[in-house]
Amino acid sequence: MGKYTVQVLTGVVVGAGTSNKVFIKFIGTNCNSKPHQLKTMTGFWTGSEQKFTIDVKENIGELLLIELEAKQRSMVSLTDDEWFCSKITVTTPEGAHKLFPCHRWMSRDKKLVLRNSVAMLKTQDVTPELLSHRQETLKGQRQDFNWSIYAPGLPHSVHFESPFSLPPEVRFSFTKQKAFLFNSSSAFLKMQLKFPTRDSWSSFKELNGVLSLRTKTYEYVQENWRRDDFFGYQFLNGLNPMIIRRCSDLPKKFPVTNEMVQGFLPEGSTLKSEMKKGNIFLCDYERLKDLDGNELKKKKQYLAAPLCLLFSSQGKLIPIAIQLNQEPGAGNPIFLPSDSEHDWLVAKTFVRNAEFNEHELNFHLLQTHLLGEVFTVAMMRTLPSCHPLFKLLVPHTRYNLQINIMARNLLLVSRNSSANGYFVKFTAIGNDSMTTFLKRAASSLTYSSLCLPDNIKERGMEDIPNYYYRDDGLKMWEIIYKYGTKKLLWARFTNVLHFTLYSLEFVSGLVSHYYSDQDVQEDKELHAWLTEIREKGGLENRQAGFPESFCTVGQLAKFVTMVIFTVSGQHAAVNNGQFDFGGYMPNFPSSLRCPPPRQKGTTTKDSILETLPDVKTTVNTMAIVYLLSEDSSDRYPLGHYPEELFSEETPQKLMTQFKIALQDLERSIEGRNKTLDLPYTYLNPRTVDNSIAI
Repeated sequence: MGKYTVQVLTGVVVGAGTSNKVFIKFIGTNCNSKPHQLKTMTGFWTGSEQKFTIDVKENIGELLLIELEAKQRSMVSLTDDEWFCSKITVTTPEGAHKLFPCHRWMSRDKKLVLRNSVAMLKTQDVTPELLSHRQETLKGQRQDFNWSIYAPGLPHSVHFESPFSLPPEVRFSFTKQKAFLFNSSSAFLKMQLKFPTRDSWSSFKELNGVLSLRTKTYEYVQENWRRDDFFGYQFLNGLNPMIIRRCSDLPKKFPVTNEMVQGFLPEGSTLKSEMKKGNIFLCDYERLKDLDGNELKKKKQYLAAPLCLLFSSQGKLIPIAIQLNQEPGAGNPIFLPSDSEHDWLVAKTFVRNAEFNEHELNFHLLQTHLLGEVFTVAMMRTLPSCHPLFKLLVPHTRYNLQINIMARNLLLVSRNSSANGYFVKFTAIGNDSMTTFLKRAASSLTYSSLCLPDNIKERGMEDIPNYYYRDDGLKMWEIIYKYGTKKLLWARFTNVLHFTLYSLEFVSGLVSHYYSDQDVQEDKELHAWLTEIREKGGLENRQAGFPESFCTVGQLAKFVTMVIFTVSGQHAAVNNGQFDFGGYMPNFPSSLRCPPPRQKGTTTKDSILETLPDVKTTVNTMAIVYLLSEDSSDRYPLGHYPEELFSEETPQKLMTQFKIALQDLERSIEGRNKTLDLPYTYLNPRTVDNSIAI
């Protein structure tokens, strides 16, 4: 009973406004009010903020929920003028301010019930009206989001076949959707590609002139791709910094002898002694073993499953031995830097093609996009919007579902279509081997491989110098997870004495604000989320090490950190440099037209050109990696939370401090990069998205 002040904020997305009549009902502990029209002569236009005073006759008690309903303004309105409401703030007669987040589309003649912004665990919800709303919310979310099997043995996907079928809240804006389709059809024009009409490249000079629009890194790659030290550098800071590991004992399948490599080691040293010192590293592409190559333009393509041995010395990582298939013996020589220039170059080229397959399908598609989709769908089906983890994670799920559906339709093969995507048309692995490879990669997933500190330790990569992915990634992980009190000095970059002092525990702080260990153990919604992730992600194998349940706040905080880092920092690290490092085809060939050489001394300059992808495959791959490296048109950088989902002081303070810590990391990275010939930018928070949006 009394006057309620209502402030309504309409979103800024395209078409957010409406001319419909909007009604509001107040739902309280005692009773509900009657519906009241929010009367406006102008309608609710995009970006508007409007205030209304409602005189409520009923004594509703404590305000718990509000119900919105839109109705057409006149009988001649034939189309549904949908409305995107961002939030509603209500001031009660007692002076209490209550925020009701919305951030969703509202259709005519459908009722939308909103809860206030205070996050709540189910065990803390004691009001029957709020418990009922919680259950109804989950019921609706489960109806909206269902699972589908893209291929047996792979993580499940959302059931929608078209991005236009998705609920509007998880779709790109109209502008973003059109921009993506436009780019995919016009990348050739935007890139100003100039290429011959013949099938093969006549020379590297011809290949070098195909592109007018280049980044500085692209130019660096084109100039240095043949160099051994740059070949090694890419295992640390290129597109795939995840496969390399320290080698303390050579596998029997790779019988490199000391005599073979002694000339590439320091005088008086041996392969065994360098392994003991931690200076020998191995890249093993075993998942590609025995896979049959695709057929492009009726011509057989070839795959290799190489092993590459590398030596770290004086800040550089150089390859010292390459074997192109897994079974040693006659017909599978071990190539060395002392071999002929062309033999050594073709061996490295087969490794780079193996890198293409591992990077694009395993570390990029599977370990970020597909797992991100599992995290997202499981969250939508098990956590209501009032749950603190839903509020924390939903900004990190934006657009993941839509971009994955588009990727399946444009890059892979649509489930209900005979149309082939990019991989089938332009890669050596794009036949049944692609699915086999993905299944192998999925079966080898472990929890520790997704937790960067554990992954770095497991691969023995703690101490190798100039590993900027590790350095920046660990700092970002720590900022997301738990960053204690820090005092940072920037004088050497700015010549000004400047201290930043903050105490930050972002995920761990937010989780511990809402949970005790007992709360963690008793949260059935939380464990339902974990169960769906394990079951639908194919992560139930105990050897994979994924949690079966959560017992402590610390365990939960680590898991949530893994989810956020996977869809933000990790995705940026393997996605954003695709055109930089992959645009120049010889450095990142999607297919190879000749089989791996079975003996040394048979490779020539001409045979290398004959081995590399044909012209059509080359330019289409350039267009794809260009498209996939484009900035999202409606991106939110990591740490930016434009939707006001929390109203409590603690989470708001944590988010502010999180953003400050990321800004400090940004300054640190940019300061370091000024000293590098080739800056490492892919984990600069400025370039990292909150979610997988491209």
